[in-house]
Amino acid sequence: MNMQQIRQLAREKGAKIGKMGKVDAIRMIQLTEGNFDCFARAVDGHCDQGECLFQADCVKLAAKTN
Repeated sequence: MNMQQIRQLAREKGAKIGKMGKVDAIRMIQLTEGNFDCFARAVDGHCDQGECLFQADCVKLAAKTN
């Protein structure tokens, strides 16, 4: 998901992301939805949030930072 899509989703969800980067913006959207702000924090590539819109990007980014 690119930043333009993330900004649009944030507007739709009412999340205030301002000029946040991708990771922080997605975490804010997650919090606004009432979910855990777990984006890019998957440990060993494991994520049990199967319905998450961001899962594919999450696991990729988590692998780079862990």
